[in-house]
Amino acid sequence: MKIGIDTFACEGGSSGAGSYLREILRRLPATETRYTLFGWEDDKFAYSDVSEKLGGCEYVARCKFKGNTARQVWHFLKYPDFARILDFNACFFPAAHCEAPGFSPCATIGTVHDMAAYWGTRKTREHLGLIRMALPNALRRLDRVIAVSEWVKNELIEIAKVKAFRIEVAPNGVDFESFYPREYQPDETLLFQPFSFRRPYILYTSRLDHPVKNHLNLIKAYSIFRERTHFPHRLVLAGANAHGADKVREAASASKHRADIFFPGPFPAKSLPVLTAGADMVVYPSKYEGFGRGVIEAMASGVPVACARAASLPETAGGAALFFDPERPEDMADRMVTLAEDEKAREHLVKAGLKRAKNFSWDVTAQKTFNIIMETAGK
Repeated sequence: MKIGIDTFACEGGSSGAGSYLREILRRLPATETRYTLFGWEDDKFAYSDVSEKLGGCEYVARCKFKGNTARQVWHFLKYPDFARILDFNACFFPAAHCEAPGFSPCATIGTVHDMAAYWGTRKTREHLGLIRMALPNALRRLDRVIAVSEWVKNELIEIAKVKAFRIEVAPNGVDFESFYPREYQPDETLLFQPFSFRRPYILYTSRLDHPVKNHLNLIKAYSIFRERTHFPHRLVLAGANAHGADKVREAASASKHRADIFFPGPFPAKSLPVLTAGADMVVYPSKYEGFGRGVIEAMASGVPVACARAASLPETAGGAALFFDPERPEDMADRMVTLAEDEKAREHLVKAGLKRAKNFSWDVTAQKTFNIIMETAGK
């Protein structure tokens, strides 16, 4: 059995879809199945460490031109012949919400993490316009679709008109070897080369994508929180620049508490668990999430969570978080004050979060993904 794995939209393992692929590769069972990864030349070594247990995955570089348009054209014009020549039994697209072929000579399986290209003002963005036109047809042509939440499954049915019987839900998991409770002093300074953050701090890990990730309302809520409590909490906004990042930084610069708002950029994966566990609370204000992995990673780390009552977040968090209206900074600030002042509420949420996180296992997700790929390849 020979399986192709598309890495084009995984950004060398640094994006959400990229880290998802890394977790899946780490846990695929070692069988006689041969895996061939293909994508940009720059990503040739991005997954070599996690594929070693599989006996090493062959990596084939394709598409010498960079950019979303070049990638989409390659999948439309070149991918079918590529898959035919390499004689794949099936091909897995771990970021099918960004990239799925219009035609394939072999069976296809794709994971959809969200349908954000159809959310709000995104419909006016040029490169997403191409996705909006082509994606539904491409997703309908996949033999099997893996959705990371019931929310995404329903969107696939409603927006892309994918038949329900083709969709399987396999949520993201938690790496419990990395994300677990740690003991810190209340005012301890945590060092992450080249950064250092003094506790206590409030954490939000997400790319700076305005308005979908809702950083502006979080900054407003943070100011309300500081004015009401006079607590010394800092606000750490860890994530790469994306659409509208300049507006987020401008809002932070205009804040009265700008000296305590930090933008460390995309945080190294190896340091993220320590950063998460050191937070006094994690606040997730996003208006749209297909899953919200940062929520369960915080819970697994013993950190209380407040998150938006929006999209998939209530499904992911269950009853183990405080919820707020993402459009109301005052409501958000209320939950932040509760987490900072109410010790009983904190203790309850920490216990509930640790229990909730146990429902999300990368081992289970990887095994289910492997089973779906094998079943589809054997058609």
